[in-house]
Amino acid sequence: MIINQDEKFSKTIATFEETYQVQDVFNKFIELFPDDWKYHKIAYSKFNRSKQFGRTIPLPKPEVSLKKMIHVWMLKNKKASK
Repeated sequence: MIINQDEKFSKTIATFEETYQVQDVFNKFIELFPDDWKYHKIAYSKFNRSKQFGRTIPLPKPEVSLKKMIHVWMLKNKKASK
């Protein structure tokens, strides 16, 4: 979970002058907010270690989950701006 993700994604996208893709926003987010990225990865690893043996809980890797958050945020804000 990223705290104030709307604000941080807005700041990240504001750095682009031309068109951008989810991967571009992902890379820039990691560059601008390394502490949030670190916390996101730590939360993932803590959750993986806390699982009981033999039980699987599908959880996407931190890279996948952050890209999905960015994608959903971009779609939500694209609809809002129309």
